[in-house]
Amino acid sequence: MSVTSASPDSLLPAIARPDVSVIVPTWLRPGLLERCLAALARQTLAPARYEIVVCDDGPDDATRSLVERFAAESRARGLEIRYLPIAATQGPAAARNAGWRHARAPVIAFTDDDTIADAGWLEAGLAAMSESVAAAAGTIVVPLPERPTDYEADASGLARADFATANVFVRRNALMIVGGFDERFTAAWREDSDLQFSLMRACGRIVRAHDAIVVHPVRPARFGVSLAQQKKSRFEALLYAKHRRLYKRHIARRPPLNYYAIVLSAISAVFGAACHAILIAILGGFLWLGLTARFFSRRMRGRSRQWRHVAEMAVTSPLIPFLSIYWRIRGAVSYRTWFL
Repeated sequence: MSVTSASPDSLLPAIARPDVSVIVPTWLRPGLLERCLAALARQTLAPARYEIVVCDDGPDDATRSLVERFAAESRARGLEIRYLPIAATQGPAAARNAGWRHARAPVIAFTDDDTIADAGWLEAGLAAMSESVAAAAGTIVVPLPERPTDYEADASGLARADFATANVFVRRNALMIVGGFDERFTAAWREDSDLQFSLMRACGRIVRAHDAIVVHPVRPARFGVSLAQQKKSRFEALLYAKHRRLYKRHIARRPPLNYYAIVLSAISAVFGAACHAILIAILGGFLWLGLTARFFSRRMRGRSRQWRHVAEMAVTSPLIPFLSIYWRIRGAVSYRTWFL
């Protein structure tokens, strides 16, 4: 895969183009976006060498005003900040596509509106982008308390991700070759892995930029947020349908057997009761209870013991396996793939 071929932008005078464009998708979070932009405006990279494109996926006046204020304050220093409203709300994948297609630089840096970039983030990321490199994945730091909640622990997986759009640098030409992000990923889940796998399949070289650091604090979450998150399982099916071999190698080698066992034991108990097969109903019920208690115990291991969190785990643990399997099967049907 060639990542150095000429693009229409290469016809622009060199002085008119920055070295890197920072794409920040956002949605109704001006408070978090303000913190993000403040960090991006403090980069050690010379202001004229980068631009920031804020992609507002659900335009609102507060976000527009915030970006315009930052743009006015930064323009005198040579830093260009642009506001890009996305009229049709389609999720972060579509917003990022709109952003990089409007960008002017040959290297695109992706981050989120709730991150805080280290002052040397852009310089370190650009240093990793040699001519033979299609993309570079930076370091994501997720601060956690000593005993995190289940949601916080789950969010900390970003710190271990091979390639997450909270902190990646990609050549614009490479994005053009693979078509950017697949906009069928309408939630913030697996669209980054899809881009990673697409680049890998196109023979693009992806490296680590360890010194390109962003901090990604965990946002507060509503009670029972883990139930809504199970919808993401359908995007696992889409990723599997597109990149089966790479999915098995880098993400998961087997289905969630514990979830299937919980669901099947519950079905057995209900079926037994409906058919007056008392022994089957009792065995199925006890098996479901034992497996669910084990699942709850695993979720609580090393986690917060605050009563609200314990109550949340008790309420959601019996429901998660059913929702997860439902969305997995729905995704498998939607994308016509054997994803169990």
